[in-house]
Amino acid sequence: MEAWGLSGEELAELREAVRSRLAWDASVPDEELRRLIEAELFHRERSRRMMASERKAAVERLFHSFRGLDALQPLLDDPEITEIMINRHDEIYIERRGEMQLSGIAFESPERLEDLIQSMVGRVNRMVNEASPIVDARLPDGSRLHVVLPPVALKGPCVTIRRFPQNRLGMKELVGLGALTEEAAQWLKRLVMAKYNIFISGGTGSGKTTFLNALSDWIPASERIITIEDAAELQIRGVENHVSMETRNANSEGKGRIEIRDLIRASLRMRPNRIIVGEVRGPEALDMLQAMNTGHEGSLSTGHANSPRDMISRLETMVLSGSDLPLQVVRKQIASAIDCIVHVSRFRDGSRKVTEICEVTGWMAGEVELRTLFRFEEQSESNGKVIGRLTAVESLQDIRKLLFAGFAEESA
Repeated sequence: MEAWGLSGEELAELREAVRSRLAWDASVPDEELRRLIEAELFHRERSRRMMASERKAAVERLFHSFRGLDALQPLLDDPEITEIMINRHDEIYIERRGEMQLSGIAFESPERLEDLIQSMVGRVNRMVNEASPIVDARLPDGSRLHVVLPPVALKGPCVTIRRFPQNRLGMKELVGLGALTEEAAQWLKRLVMAKYNIFISGGTGSGKTTFLNALSDWIPASERIITIEDAAELQIRGVENHVSMETRNANSEGKGRIEIRDLIRASLRMRPNRIIVGEVRGPEALDMLQAMNTGHEGSLSTGHANSPRDMISRLETMVLSGSDLPLQVVRKQIASAIDCIVHVSRFRDGSRKVTEICEVTGWMAGEVELRTLFRFEEQSESNGKVIGRLTAVESLQDIRKLLFAGFAEESA
């Protein structure tokens, strides 16, 4: 496969030639490195038949292999790309403005991709190999990195990079984009300030982390919060007393692993006002629920689910996977810990919207009871865009925290 006017073999040969000339000084300035690459490329007869644009692209590709992330660098430099999906070294897809497409970019070999993977995970003190072929990590720009290596990945090294905007979206921007109404936003603002425990549910890529970031803007600046994640990606602003923690994989001897539930337990001794868990997906759900039930009100978290009711069922499964508690006890824990569930969805036009807000009203007849307060009603479709509105359908039943926080009863 040829790219940038050069074959994979030619790119590898050029890279080795430049590397040998850099052996005496690998820290040359960027401009000098570019000149060196241009000179080495010019010595190749093939380069004389290349168009100027192809020659420039080849120089940039080689430059990024030394100072950037190789073939991925142009994709990471494009602010419109929100997801990079590498199925194998020569099959790279991207998501741009909500649409998935083949990138037209490739690595010259599986080995080159594996070298880049090791470089990326090594920068953040993570490890991935045949014995431990799956890893979550974080790139320096805050992007979330997920890697699966062979033999688990049958087609070759598989990489997914979820990118987040440098200037993250606040609730004002989400309202402007039609993700929810101003009425719903102001209602949620009061709930956050009054320390309601809120859970955000949704599918993959539905905008759960973005919405969690936006909700956190309403946490009073005087509070102390602890954020816990697999790979730190939350962008908390406005709260100076903030501790961020992330999990750690086991070392080569299988020791030293630190899981989310370990961090939740540690956070309880750090005098937090609120605990924010980026995502719960396993037995740590029990620790999160217990934290919410033991004085850490106003805590926030997210989870994968198709609906608020499905989120309740998934939480039950998560808790039961790591404990032998009776199901009814688990349901009582959920009912007493979580006050509201906000469900976000990604629509067929690529837009992300709040589709339902539910109040957890309690536990009755062996089931956790939900009360829908806001529901998105789709009205039409115009030029491929989904048209609808998030409408209030019921009022909040439990307003005790609102009254305690000084909000008038009618504000509910």
